[in-house]
Amino acid sequence: MTIHQILLKYWGYNSFREKQEDIILSAIEGKDTLALLPTGGGKSICFQVPALYKEGLCIVVSPLIALMKDQVENLNSRGIKAIALTSGMRKREIDIALDNMVYGDYKFLYVSPERLETELFQERVKKMTVNLIAIDEAHCISQWGYDFRPSYLKIAALRDLLPNVPVLALTATATPEVVEDIQKQLGFKSNHLIQKSFERKNVAYIVQMEEDQYGRLKKVLEGVKGTGIVYVNSRKRTQMIAQYLQRNGYSSDYYHAGLSHHERNVKQEQWMQNQTRVIVATNAFGMGIDKPDVRFVVHLDLPETLEAYFQEAGRGGRDEKKAYAVLLVRPAMTDELQKRIAQNYPEIPFIKNCYQALANYLQIPIGSGEGMSVHFDIINFSHRFNFSPSDAYHALKFLEKEGYLILSEGFHSPSQIMISLSKEDLYQFQVSNISYDGFIRMLLRSYEGLFDGYAKINEYDIAKKVKAPVQKVFEVLKKLHQLEVIDYIEQSSLPQLTLSMPRLEQAGLRISNENYTKLKENAFKKMKAVIHYINTHTECRSQMLLSYFGEKKSHRCGVCDVCLEQNKLDLSELQTKEITAEIFKIIQSEKISIAHLADKIKRYKKVDVIKIAQYLIDNEELEVDENGFLQKS
Repeated sequence: MTIHQILLKYWGYNSFREKQEDIILSAIEGKDTLALLPTGGGKSICFQVPALYKEGLCIVVSPLIALMKDQVENLNSRGIKAIALTSGMRKREIDIALDNMVYGDYKFLYVSPERLETELFQERVKKMTVNLIAIDEAHCISQWGYDFRPSYLKIAALRDLLPNVPVLALTATATPEVVEDIQKQLGFKSNHLIQKSFERKNVAYIVQMEEDQYGRLKKVLEGVKGTGIVYVNSRKRTQMIAQYLQRNGYSSDYYHAGLSHHERNVKQEQWMQNQTRVIVATNAFGMGIDKPDVRFVVHLDLPETLEAYFQEAGRGGRDEKKAYAVLLVRPAMTDELQKRIAQNYPEIPFIKNCYQALANYLQIPIGSGEGMSVHFDIINFSHRFNFSPSDAYHALKFLEKEGYLILSEGFHSPSQIMISLSKEDLYQFQVSNISYDGFIRMLLRSYEGLFDGYAKINEYDIAKKVKAPVQKVFEVLKKLHQLEVIDYIEQSSLPQLTLSMPRLEQAGLRISNENYTKLKENAFKKMKAVIHYINTHTECRSQMLLSYFGEKKSHRCGVCDVCLEQNKLDLSELQTKEITAEIFKIIQSEKISIAHLADKIKRYKKVDVIKIAQYLIDNEELEVDENGFLQKS
């Protein structure tokens, strides 16, 4: 079959999207290729079609278990045999899966990068007929990328085993620096980039300074028809905002990684089928979802990087029809973002203490534990050693960056409770059952909105508050559930923690201060780009984003909030830029008022110069001092 026949047979499409065919042909010709396609550009087809065209199978390296499982299910539903090797699988399961890849007619093997160095995998891969190595989310291999994962550096071992097999690396977000680094780290025989412009002409980027985010969100929903996504950074906020929208008559639901697999699937499917109009979610939502008719993506919290923002905002308007990417900015948000980035990098001594505590918690002797995988309760662990759960989490994530362990978050569903009775009936129950009164009052004090929806709880926290053994807390919660006072959903699974190497003595734990400093500086550099984006009111939003990703010769989009204001000036893009540049040049060298400024710039009409100067003042790029002189804000 030709590549077009494969596309039609398995996906039902008559033609490829822009750049897809170029990438597919490059892979078929055996060239190492980096494919840079924006979110929704159809990256998976770029490695799936050439793998089906050629004899043998394709090894797909991916960092996300959920995404691997989704793609395997999707391929199997199309009659294409695929398997995923994920953390948590028993050795026997892995053994059978690898045998199938060697002796069966499977076409795709999805693996997490940490699998690549295991002896079992390396021995079996030598017996496989591999036609392509596909690296999904390839930016993860670069320490200058926004989601660096040291385990991706292990891909070099796969290249050593399969030196004649081409590599196809794919990503939706990479700056020029990261583009170079990806090709270097993957050992490309020669640099080869195929890139589709990041420009999204149908997406209007809007930044609005707004204290009343909820009120403004309602106005967005009133003004823009169709389905959408609202992104926030906290799991608790997803539920609160979804409930707020429901109370105001909007069909909405919430989504985060703490929900069970079944709950996530149900919520996602209802939104995909337009049964739910608005999904309020953390960044756990959206990866691998290709819903074409998303009309708006609203952010109520600042993303940590422009890469993350561009990817999330890019989930709107994939059908090429008009869509809106709206970022609602509260005054305190930049301070919150700075604190969040700082929290991501605990001090090195604390990271080492956390490693030692983890070894004690899991009772791992020195020199043992490599490959050990356990369900891990970070709250219990933190309480045991008097750590802040947030600090412990970030310390463990940094140990993951250094390659000591892998902490999976995708399958953790915390305990939840909701009051099943009305307030009046609950009061009567408390009066009649005095032994439960104190416990119920403690729950009401500790958790908000228990009458309106579910609240996440932690039984160990509750045990501390009531000064009782945690087992007693479980018993009381279960009893109240049996009495139909509360609906109690007990924690069903935990994050999984896998040790990548044998346990070391604390003195032998090596954390490079230079690497730590570089990663932290890079994180703050990316954060400053986000802050610059929201604080700039005189440069086209689309141009700012495109410039960040290396596209320097783009034109004003004409539809973002900045362009809409500039359109009112009734001046061309060139005129606006030239007058603005002249104004800034003059005020750097002399004190001058608006009236005299208009006399200085003789190439343009006075009225146009005054328009631009006033526009710059209105958008806080310029200000007027007490003497009436212009100066930079």
